[in-house]
Order: sequence, then C-alpha cells, then structure tokens
Amino acid sequence: MDLRPLALIPALAFGLNTYPAHAAEGHSHGTGSVEVSIDGGQISIALELPMDSAVGFERAPKTDKEKAALADAARLLNDAQAIFIPTSNAKCTVVSVQASVPHTAGTPAAKDGHADIDASYVFRCADPAALKGIETTLFKHFKRLYRLEARRVGPAGQGSMRLSAKQPTLSW
Repeated sequence: MDLRPLALIPALAFGLNTYPAHAAEGHSHGTGSVEVSIDGGQISIALELPMDSAVGFERAPKTDKEKAALADAARLLNDAQAIFIPTSNAKCTVVSVQASVPHTAGTPAAKDGHADIDASYVFRCADPAALKGIETTLFKHFKRLYRLEARRVGPAGQGSMRLSAKQPTLSW
C-alpha cells in the first residue's frame, strides 16, 4: 500500500490551521485582516483590506474629493502610531512601515477591478513582557470598515479575534 498521500495530511492540516481566513475568504468589502507576530521585543503586523473599505471605491479616483480621500488614506496608513497602539507600558516604537495603496504613486492598480491595500508595520518594544494587546483606530478613520479578522502568534501562544468598532483591541 502506498502511504505517500497520507504524509500530506499533517502538512495540509497545519496550513489550514495557520491561515484559515486566506483559504476560506476572498475580497469582501467592509472587512479586512490583520496578522500579528510577536517575537521577543518585536511586533510585526500585516494588514490587508479592500480599498473600498477605506475610501469607498476601488478604481482610480475621478474627482478632487476622491483624490483627497485616497491621499488621506495613504497618509494615515503610513502613520503606524496613528492606527496601531500597543500596550503603553510595553514602550513600543515604530521601526518600519510599508503601505501599498492602489492608485497612488508607485503602486499599480488591480487588474480584476478589486483593489486591496496591503501594509506591514514593525514595532520594537522596550518592555515586551508588558505587551498585553494592540488597539487599532482604523474603525474611527474608515467608516466603511466594520470588521477585521485578527490573528496573532507570540510568546502567549496563538489566537484569533474579530475586531470591530466596539471591540478594536486585539488582546491576549
């Protein structure tokens, strides 16, 4: 009996448990995802959301109002301290920010009509033991965003939460 196909079961199970939202969900307006990895004193955050959730459209901006909304969203997404707030006692500072906002300088537009914002943030914490959560202000700024599927992995284990305007903090 050939047992090679059975060897794939643990690999498939691990992959599905690690990234269930990517396997099951697609581009959905009003929702987004955030993945947080904590390693020692470093926090890495990956954010993905439909452009519509941030500015109300996914195509190239047509009016001055749409151009301003897109520029404001890009500016905000490049200000990590304004949108992610780690536990203050952990004394975290921003190390790097990389935000890709479609239809802005240097960022290509989506070819299928759906445009996603992808951003990554790195913080360094002076007291990582004091880190108990990360709050986001994205719901205050992006009124069309109503849910973030959040996943985290770190010294306290792994877990997931659904963040919303009423529950904007990923905590552990």
